Amino acid sequence: MSGANDLEPTLEAARAGDREALVRLLDAVGPMVRRRLGEKLPPAMRSSIDEDDLMQVTYIEAVMRFRGFTTGGVSGFLAWVTRLAENNLIDAVRAMEADKRPDPRRRVRAGPNADSMAQLVELLGMTYTTPSRMAAREEANAALDRALAKLPGVYERVIRLYDLDGRPVEEVAAEVGRSPGAVYMLRARAHERLRELLGSASQFFSSS
Repeated sequence: MSGANDLEPTLEAARAGDREALVRLLDAVGPMVRRRLGEKLPPAMRSSIDEDDLMQVTYIEAVMRFRGFTTGGVSGFLAWVTRLAENNLIDAVRAMEADKRPDPRRRVRAGPNADSMAQLVELLGMTYTTPSRMAAREEANAALDRALAKLPGVYERVIRLYDLDGRPVEEVAAEVGRSPGAVYMLRARAHERLRELLGSASQFFSSS
């Protein structure tokens, strides 16, 4: 990659915890990632999946998961960010295609908030470890609510609007100012983060 050696000090600074260095690094590799994605984005999806949204979600994930990047220099970092972006694109395309043939098992049914939260836990592939008595379930749902609050703001809003309130994707997209494709990307990443957070709350939740 042209200029990779010039970026090595920036990468090392980012690894040392310099957030501004990480932002500069993402700015440097972003155009290359975007070009690669442009080649993979299906023409039929271009009206629903915005490349700017795709890159923004990728940047959020790169910042959140940067500690997981442990090997390779700048070229390795480019490959890592590209994989994040490609995963986001794959999730968006799959969700858009699934939206044409909706599976009721993959969607929370709107209802009382407690019921919606229970369905969200099931959708995430988790189960409650608490007894079914009301007080214990309310405590577990409070833990889920706290986990939601730990997500990036736009992740939390998508989950609350789409999964808990049962709003159509078009409404959620308008509410958060993103494309429908971005809503699906954000939702997929939010589900991943919630599984991680709920997995650490083992007194309330376990994997199904």
